[in-house]
Amino acid sequence: MAECNIDHGQKDVKKKLISQEEFLPDDLVVKMHMYLKDIRPQEELNEVFHLLKKYDTASGQEREERNEKLRKYVAEIE
Repeated sequence: MAECNIDHGQKDVKKKLISQEEFLPDDLVVKMHMYLKDIRPQEELNEVFHLLKKYDTASGQEREERNEKLRKYVAEIE
């Protein structure tokens, strides 16, 4: 992914998640909402935002790679 110098706030990440929900696996959507209920480090928010950005236009393989990275952030959430 291209380098981005913009810090994406928690609200921005939640909006991006909501806009991409229908394209993400259901279990991941639920866990991502739980993940975003807590305050997260800026670096994580930026990474998650970019994993969600244009998710709907990503190829199947690209989606799988993004899902894997997103699942690492929500691994501790049951």
